[in-house]
Amino acid sequence: MKRKKSKLWIFILVFVLLVIIISMFFIFNKNDQAISVSVTKVERKTITQTVSAIGKIEPEIEVKISSETSGEIQFLGVKEGDTVRAGQLLVRIKPDILETQLEQFKAAANAAKIEIQIAKAELERTENELKRTTDLFKNEFASKQEFELVKTNYEKANSAYLVALARYEQSLATLRQAEKTASRTVITSPINGIVTSLTVQKGEKVVGTAQMAGTEMMRISDLNIMNAIVEVDENDVVLIKVGDSASVEIDAFSDKSYKGIVTEVGHSAIIAQQGTQDQVINFKVKIRLLDKEDKLRPGMSCNVEINTETRNNVLAVPLQAVTVRETKSPDKSTEGGIEVKKADAVNDKKINQSKIQSVVFLRKDNKVKLVNVKTGISDKGFIEIIEGLKEGDEIVSGNYLAVSRLLQDGSVIKIDTLKKNKKSK
Repeated sequence: MKRKKSKLWIFILVFVLLVIIISMFFIFNKNDQAISVSVTKVERKTITQTVSAIGKIEPEIEVKISSETSGEIQFLGVKEGDTVRAGQLLVRIKPDILETQLEQFKAAANAAKIEIQIAKAELERTENELKRTTDLFKNEFASKQEFELVKTNYEKANSAYLVALARYEQSLATLRQAEKTASRTVITSPINGIVTSLTVQKGEKVVGTAQMAGTEMMRISDLNIMNAIVEVDENDVVLIKVGDSASVEIDAFSDKSYKGIVTEVGHSAIIAQQGTQDQVINFKVKIRLLDKEDKLRPGMSCNVEINTETRNNVLAVPLQAVTVRETKSPDKSTEGGIEVKKADAVNDKKINQSKIQSVVFLRKDNKVKLVNVKTGISDKGFIEIIEGLKEGDEIVSGNYLAVSRLLQDGSVIKIDTLKKNKKSK
């Protein structure tokens, strides 16, 4: 009898253990189906929208020095890095053929002057002849034919005199231009600054600007005012306006950030890879550096963050909390006209951009509700929420895979306690 009772108790214990094991299996299996997420609350923040760009440091004023006259560099008075003053002698050029040309132009001017004297004498002679013939014609001692001939000779002499005067003026103008060009063989600095580039040596031949572009001999820059010149994508340049503040980081001084202000936004497109399908269209933006740095050099690389807009005390959520879903007509939708798909709507190129809606997942106990939101500006970490949420709402903020692909309206979730504990610490 005792043996039968012991067997019964053993059977009962085994049965209870089986029930417990099966119950635990279903419980854990149910938990395994829940999607692990992290959550955060909607808060009010100050958000500053920025545009990033890379470029080069350039001086506000940079003058290219070239010779107007072709010839040999007879004197070179500076070297790269020298500080120069306005009016300081930089270069003296020995012209190739200018001296010979000057003599030719002087001779031409003298010849033109002699032509004037000859033409004037002929004019005076024909004028006297005309007066005499006119008196004879009036007294009928000269025929009309004789009078007309003398008159024609006078008019020709007068025209010849006027032509001689014009030729003389022209030869004088040519001579003055040659003399002016000769004076430009001496080149002085137009500004106070530093020689930031020197590409010639004493004794070298240079081509004057009279022959197309000519030879650039040096560049003089005023380094007191420096700018960051960057190229901004066409989608971002519309956000930038003159007067926007900026921060500039220069690669050579990575431990320091410089304050700047936008002084110019370009209107002419800079097209890269022209003629291909993958054209990149940028626009030039100039940012003036407000901080003084004596070690700055033209051509240094820089990274710029332009502050385009700041909004204070606005509702904001982490950037990764907002995703997009493709919209459907309301009769086919399960949640406010939104079709919940296990797809990354941000990267899915097949989705029609006019049919996507920004959404977040609002926590409701152990489930989520898909909520349409209207977003505003964003910074590197947060995005403004204009409509759809209120302060204190608890939303799913991660992980990326859960927000962008796994979660659907009504999905069961479990809070990632490890991440939650890290945040609380």
